[in-house]
Amino acid sequence: MSVPEAVSIQTYFRVCDGVRVRYADTRAESGTTVLMLAPWPESLLAFRRIWGKVTPLGRVVAIDMPGFGHSDQHRPELIAPDAMGGFLARLIDEWGLGAPHVVGPDVGAAAALFLAATAPDRVTSLTVGGGAVRYPIDAGGALKDVIEAPDLDVIRALDARTNIGYAVQAGAGSDSEPEVHEDYVSAYDLGRFAESARFVRHYPEQNPVLRDLLPTITTPVQILAGKGDDLVPWSNNQFLADNLPHNEAHPLDAGHFAWEEASDEYARLLVNWISGGYQRVGA
Repeated sequence: MSVPEAVSIQTYFRVCDGVRVRYADTRAESGTTVLMLAPWPESLLAFRRIWGKVTPLGRVVAIDMPGFGHSDQHRPELIAPDAMGGFLARLIDEWGLGAPHVVGPDVGAAAALFLAATAPDRVTSLTVGGGAVRYPIDAGGALKDVIEAPDLDVIRALDARTNIGYAVQAGAGSDSEPEVHEDYVSAYDLGRFAESARFVRHYPEQNPVLRDLLPTITTPVQILAGKGDDLVPWSNNQFLADNLPHNEAHPLDAGHFAWEEASDEYARLLVNWISGGYQRVGA
């Protein structure tokens, strides 16, 4: 399997709705806009292997959502799927993004789906996958432990630097890509991991709400995820495929970090989708 060369992504900070958001923006003049939501526990640098393939499509913006990566965490009420969907709608308006194609792997999946359900005019299409959106919940390993922990103090007691370093090793090795690895790990050090965990700990009460909303989503949705994901089993992606009216699903030969582990295929399918493929499954 060929792997696209990683591209250096220049990042900035900008305030939206009172929150300091870390972002990248190609600022290209184009009728096509792509909004990419960084996965957890990584950062927007997770898109470095597909960035060079996506940016020719138009204006591409990537963000660390509030509570994740290197964006602010001082608004804990935003660190929940439904609230994040509302925040994204405001960001799209404030930043003049029109109706972007939203790419939301991992935690971005639930946020993007709530956005499409509650503000369909803000999005043209979604590409999601690898998020534990199913109800009843199906999650494994450390993700299951975080969701089921009795309180945040249990998570705060963990050695976040060591645990995050181990978790992201498959996507960005400490020896092969030390700067990216450190960007990921430092994003969740010093108590930040426990705060970000609020998001997935909302799944037990919000996944049933999302389940009922899925059949109402008219936005075309592409589902991309690793078929060998132990943290978020494929059943979550199949759940979306079974309940979203307009979708197509692609299981990739990868584990959880499909956007890095199978970046060549991920980029190919994403580019094909945004270039017009989404119209195949449109309403």
